[in-house]
Amino acid sequence: MEPWVPQSALDRLLAERVDPAWVAAQWVAPGARVIGVDDRSNVSSSPEGDALRWITPGGDFDPEHHFLIGAVDGEPWFAVAATPQGPAASLRTLGGVLPETEVDIAMSAVALVNWHREGGFCSGCGAATDVREGGHTRVCTGCASQWFPRMDPAVIVAVLDEEGRLLLGHRAGWEDDRVSILAGFVEAGESLEQAVHREILEESAVALTSLRYVGSQPWPFPRSLMLGFVAHARGQQVVPDGEEIEWARFYSREEVDQQEASGELTLPMRSSIASRIITAWREGAFDGPAD
Repeated sequence: MEPWVPQSALDRLLAERVDPAWVAAQWVAPGARVIGVDDRSNVSSSPEGDALRWITPGGDFDPEHHFLIGAVDGEPWFAVAATPQGPAASLRTLGGVLPETEVDIAMSAVALVNWHREGGFCSGCGAATDVREGGHTRVCTGCASQWFPRMDPAVIVAVLDEEGRLLLGHRAGWEDDRVSILAGFVEAGESLEQAVHREILEESAVALTSLRYVGSQPWPFPRSLMLGFVAHARGQQVVPDGEEIEWARFYSREEVDQQEASGELTLPMRSSIASRIITAWREGAFDGPAD
């Protein structure tokens, strides 16, 4: 499967951003750009929702509210928590249409802003924290603990039966025709492989005979890291849990093609790793014997 945004030109400036004076200077650098992220994780966009919309930085640099995402061709990009003055769109919309570099910028902006909204105080001693490294670290003013943006790992799995059919399920609360592959968060003390076996068994009663990692994607809703796997089922019987997954079954490529075309099935949005994994399966990327 194609890696996440392999052609992104975003430089995250790992070495440079540790210098507060250097970060502040980027705010007034030629070509500097700012994008806003609102409290619904929407990003300032073009009226058509197909491009990022940025402004030139104004006023004094505020390290507590102006977060350095990185640079593209030497031009710095910043994110701010703000209601954009003008059109805004969600990553679910933008992720499927933006070029890879802008997808990388938008995902990073939302992840940083969402983390800072909740990171103002130390979870160890309760004292206030200060922003460092252009927004990529917070340091406690009481106990000097360092805090970094949190990512919650979740697994998402393409389960194939012995005929190469794909397990698709309908989650409670979704539109009637919407389906996806199964996913869930990794629990404390679990490995990724343990989480895959547990989640699939819990949600569908399908036991797995093999699995392998295929790729990952940041998904800042609010702070997930989706880790994709392909696995093979032991048998073809599916028993949804009836709570999270209302119904599920194995589909052939022909069935997916026909039912998507007829409107009977709605597949995941193009910006999601679920869509990328399903596309890879439809293109035959997972064909062959189980490992």
